[in-house]
Amino acid sequence: MKTNDKILRLLKTRGELTAKILAAELGLTTMGVRQHLQTLEEQGEVIFHDKKAPRGRPTRYWALTPKSNSHFGDRHEELTVQLIDSVKTIFGDEGLDKLIDHREHTSLINYRLALADQYSVIEKLNALAKLRSDEGYMASVEKNDDGSYFLLENHCPICAAATKCLNFCRSELNLFQTLLSDIAKVSREEHIIEGARRCAYRIVPLDIVPRSQIT
Repeated sequence: MKTNDKILRLLKTRGELTAKILAAELGLTTMGVRQHLQTLEEQGEVIFHDKKAPRGRPTRYWALTPKSNSHFGDRHEELTVQLIDSVKTIFGDEGLDKLIDHREHTSLINYRLALADQYSVIEKLNALAKLRSDEGYMASVEKNDDGSYFLLENHCPICAAATKCLNFCRSELNLFQTLLSDIAKVSREEHIIEGARRCAYRIVPLDIVPRSQIT
């Protein structure tokens, strides 16, 4: 993988970073990383902003621009949007909803089969994160101090479809809630479509959910 691609991937999965942090992650000099960042900036792939530091000069942080999405599996978004428009034209909104429901049902069956031999919440989440990463979502799991977890998705390969039809996002959340309903409550805390850097799903095991909140 080229250095520029590694930088883009780090910024995608970690959010805004300094050249110093990027250099440490990549085993390069800070000056070398800055040269790559300058090239990426000229190509419109990254931008920077300076944060005030407690002492001395401001610290420069680098982040991705929307143009960088072309590196993460969005090359077919135009076709996706055209297909959605065609489905709505031919079958109406009801037809599109049926298509989304079918996709959700099929995913639920496949995910249940893949998670069948996983029993604890963390085992299921790790398996789910791998499945989602294989599908292009760049997913990972983090544990919180209160015993809950975050399923983090740093990329949305169906972003074009989800932007065109928010029911795709509703379906994704419903899929996770149904899949984990016997062991945890699921809520979406961050949402790419609403301008967040990633989608973040909070997973709260039922054994730590107050009884009044279990429905």
